[in-house]
Amino acid sequence: QVQLVESGGGLVQPGGSLRLSCTASVSIFSIGVMGWYRQAPGNARDLVAQINSDGSTTYADSAKGRFTISRNNARNTLYLQMNSLAPEDTAVYYCRFTHYTDYWGQGTQVTVSS
Repeated sequence: QVQLVESGGGLVQPGGSLRLSCTASVSIFSIGVMGWYRQAPGNARDLVAQINSDGSTTYADSAKGRFTISRNNARNTLYLQMNSLAPEDTAVYYCRFTHYTDYWGQGTQVTVSS
């Protein structure tokens, strides 16, 4: 069973920054697709950013220019650098690893409020 553990969430003021991390318990991390999703209360779980094994990335329109997804394959770790945070970014953020099937972390809460 693949285990994903997110960290880095918390309370931040508008305009602030957070860096989310997700560490996977697998040695095949480097050939998997990883992504960050978020879900606000009453909303669907939506893609924020994705990074493929070749390093190519995709972003939701709301994340472009503010968020950066990256991965450190040697450490089996996924990151999401979040800058210029706004209240609408408030959500539970989930890490996803895909290799044959999807694996999800438990999520980390990000709250943007003054």
